[in-house]
Amino acid sequence: MDKIKAIYNKIGFPRFIITLLLFLFIGIAFFLDLSLASMFTDILKRFGMNAILVLAMVPTVQSGSGINMNLALGVILGLIGCLVSMELGLAGWTGFGVALAIAIPLAALAGYLYGLMLNRVKGQEMTVGNYFGYSVVSLMCIFWLLAPFKNPQLVWAMGGTGLRTTLTMDDSFGKVLDNFLSFEIMGVTIPTGLLLFFALCALIVYVFSNTKTGLAMRVSGSGEKFAISSGLNVDRYRILGIVISTVLAATAIIVYSQSFGFLQLYMAPLYVSMPAAASILIGGANLRKASIAHVIIGTLLFQGLLTVSLPVINIISEGSMAEIIRIVISNGIILYALTRKEAV
Repeated sequence: MDKIKAIYNKIGFPRFIITLLLFLFIGIAFFLDLSLASMFTDILKRFGMNAILVLAMVPTVQSGSGINMNLALGVILGLIGCLVSMELGLAGWTGFGVALAIAIPLAALAGYLYGLMLNRVKGQEMTVGNYFGYSVVSLMCIFWLLAPFKNPQLVWAMGGTGLRTTLTMDDSFGKVLDNFLSFEIMGVTIPTGLLLFFALCALIVYVFSNTKTGLAMRVSGSGEKFAISSGLNVDRYRILGIVISTVLAATAIIVYSQSFGFLQLYMAPLYVSMPAAASILIGGANLRKASIAHVIIGTLLFQGLLTVSLPVINIISEGSMAEIIRIVISNGIILYALTRKEAV
């Protein structure tokens, strides 16, 4: 009994409840004769699509800036990288590589400037980040209409100017990671390239976190007064964490978009921070501590529950409640994650 209680305490109430719900929906799906192989395929794909966005939360938490509620900044720069690559007519690995090569330097510069600003509003990073994200997305809505792109696949057909709201990636580098070395096991498709790319990003973050600079950044984030007394420049390491997070967000949206098969512009970047924040908090992180394990657990639970619950509810409600329940489940998880005691 004590061993079970110890395991429960280690898992925590939030992960216990969500895991229980996940297995409950899987059981219902089995009895409804739904394709579990298809569901597990979708879970793996959605994990690979979203995990790097969640990973982008780790550097800001470790550096003491808290949850990065302004992932939209990096996401927009990642979208710009994709658009330039598509404007040039590049496809496959070349298009994917060029998108990264353009987005990463832009994200690093933007992250540095954003970090300078956040250092002036210490203690209000999440609130300021949220409002700053809204401002950036709103300004970029004007840019998308005035941007000097000429590729007919990107601009509106009638006027020939202004980017479309949703852009297909079929002729560029859509699915380039998903299809790389993919294979099937008992009907479950393993998106090997997608998972390997996340593993590479996670490895880079892990290795960096254990370097001298990474350890100094973590010390600065865990205790500002102790870090200052040890001669560490706390503001510098906060900026570094924000730069890394912004670069990861730019990389993440490129990975997400190629897997989704479409670029989504205008207001779409606004909706990436909340699910990513909820995922890492559900995974066991808080405003002072975050790790790659929290990223993996949280993303699997969040995306897994959404993936499995929707087709089950769609069958039970005969399609009339699926979208409503999706909103309730996703926003319910987000609200619970952001308001639970351990998150503060």
